[in-house]
Amino acid sequence: MKISRGLAAAAGIGVGAGALALAYASLYERVQYTLRHFAVPALPEGAEPIRVLHISDLHMTPGQVRKAHWVASLSALDPDLVLLTGDNLAHPDAVDLVTKTLRPLFRAPGAFVFGSNDYYAPVFKNPLQYFNPNHEHKYGEPLPTEELRKVLVDGGWLDLNNAAADKVVSGLNVHFAGVDDPHFDLDDYELVSGPVPASADLSIGLTHSPEPRVLDEFARDGYDFVAAGHTHGGQVCVPGYGALVTNCGIDRGRVKGLHPWEDTWLHVSAGLGTSPYAPVRFACAPEASLLTFVPKAF
Repeated sequence: MKISRGLAAAAGIGVGAGALALAYASLYERVQYTLRHFAVPALPEGAEPIRVLHISDLHMTPGQVRKAHWVASLSALDPDLVLLTGDNLAHPDAVDLVTKTLRPLFRAPGAFVFGSNDYYAPVFKNPLQYFNPNHEHKYGEPLPTEELRKVLVDGGWLDLNNAAADKVVSGLNVHFAGVDDPHFDLDDYELVSGPVPASADLSIGLTHSPEPRVLDEFARDGYDFVAAGHTHGGQVCVPGYGALVTNCGIDRGRVKGLHPWEDTWLHVSAGLGTSPYAPVRFACAPEASLLTFVPKAF
């Protein structure tokens, strides 16, 4: 009888702790928007530093005003460049809110690529599927992709979905290239392949999902820096261990933050949103990043 009561007490404690963790992850940490800071040694010797704001995985739905206000407030940072790495939408009626969110940032030059949730709405998934790298993709209802694209292009930002472009940013000749979402096999690197132009002071690659095959291509062509999102930093992490899954081919050690990838710097954003069907974050707060690009160490 004593053992039975002990087991019952332990079970009760476990259930209570689980309920508290779920409440914390869904009601508190999920909306603790955080700005990360990184220094990226990627500029030529003697160049003045530039500040680059990286935003990813908004997963916006109507009514998410708190998140919209926080992101819009980042315009006060006065970035020299904004990089947007996809999954902006989680609802077909969210384009207006995304527009209001990003409009203050259009004062800076920017570049973007799309993720799957710029094309299709999220759908419910068994969380265990994320542990199977070969799980079948589920497609939700079509999203107003072209309406979103027009908003971003009209805001002056470069559409880098399987495209390349050059732009002067704070006096630097910057070469950009990007691919459409590799997670849904929409990428076509051949359309942007080739060595970085010798005239570029800085070269930046964009991809939504940090798939190694794409990162290897950017590194092979000599890009200084690649920005990605998609992973949500693992979204649910274990303190002292980190992410359980990455939802792509990248290793857990580089699921978020700034890391080398061969001779290229890779920054993976843990993003700002979640799927409406999994509105939790644990030990992985939603984030944007301010990257200060500085001269390389020679």
